[in-house]
Amino acid sequence: MKRKVLVVFALLLVLGVAVFAQEAAEAEDAGADSGLGFGLKIIGASLAVGLSCLAGGIAVGRVGAAAIGAMSENPDFSGKALPYVGLAEGICLWGFLVALLILFL
Repeated sequence: MKRKVLVVFALLLVLGVAVFAQEAAEAEDAGADSGLGFGLKIIGASLAVGLSCLAGGIAVGRVGAAAIGAMSENPDFSGKALPYVGLAEGICLWGFLVALLILFL
């Protein structure tokens, strides 16, 4: 299962590099956002947000479960576990920022 995930991630990475390289060449020629280039920007931005939110949800689920388990054994861990859940939620924000950079730069 992990091997399939790694293969899909590598494929998306390679395709993403190819798309952005082609898009940079088209931007030099056309000079405006229209047609296929804009559609690829939308797909890239949606993939950035979607995959980062999926990863953030998985991370928050695992970190949150571990934090609740630690707090059930020792209530003093409640203040120490909260920043880790916040770091896991930050993954979604980074995906959103990358999507904005893809769309507007």
